[in-house]
Amino acid sequence: MSQPFSTSEWTPARRILVAAGALIIAATWVYLVLVRPTDWESVGGATEATLTLAGYGIGTALLLIATVPMLPARTLGLIPLAIIINSVVGEIVGSIGLPLYLDSIGTVLVAALAGPVAGLTTGALNNVVWGLLNPAALPFAAGAALIGYLAGVFIHRFNALSSIIRVVGFGIVLGLIGGMVAAPVAAFVYGGTAGVGTGALVSLFREMGGSLIASVTTQAFISDPVDKVIVMVVAYLTVKALPQRTVRAFAPRTADAA
Repeated sequence: MSQPFSTSEWTPARRILVAAGALIIAATWVYLVLVRPTDWESVGGATEATLTLAGYGIGTALLLIATVPMLPARTLGLIPLAIIINSVVGEIVGSIGLPLYLDSIGTVLVAALAGPVAGLTTGALNNVVWGLLNPAALPFAAGAALIGYLAGVFIHRFNALSSIIRVVGFGIVLGLIGGMVAAPVAAFVYGGTAGVGTGALVSLFREMGGSLIASVTTQAFISDPVDKVIVMVVAYLTVKALPQRTVRAFAPRTADAA
């Protein structure tokens, strides 16, 4: 699925918008980790939550401004579907006690079909929209955006979907990186109990004598690689099942943007 990354239509202005959006999202993540808000009943219920929504929202808006003109209509239609898949599957998995998430299936699929920046945008937009319905999702927007971007890079630059072995290997790497980003948020905002199944693992490690951040990080390094391997396998099987003409139809109007 490798495609060229640089194109004449991927203008400096669009690159600046993407960079600015990504930096604002990253800065919002840093803000969360440093401030460590504890009152998170709703996105409008506390100053920290409102600032987080504003930061992630502005960053996502800049990404959308840069990305939308590059994508064909069917890809733009895929992004809302991806958000629905992420949210519905994520809510189900989070409620039944599995120590997994599976809330990035749609994001990785968009990244596989439309490239890293489309994946980045979908990941951020997913958690901003989902966060309006379930505030617990909002703080993880930076991690969701990073997963979308890295999945696109792994798939389009390093041919991560060329074989099942590469799918598993890159899925593990994706999970480890995602876990490192998500763990501080889960620890400092939610005390390690953001999910039923994952929270149970954190509690187990705490009972074994681990500190909060160590327990959450250990849980992340167990759950996230497994989670992302499953997500990458789903993307692999989906892309393999699609005709090449269909796969090409989802690509940006120019070659892959990154």
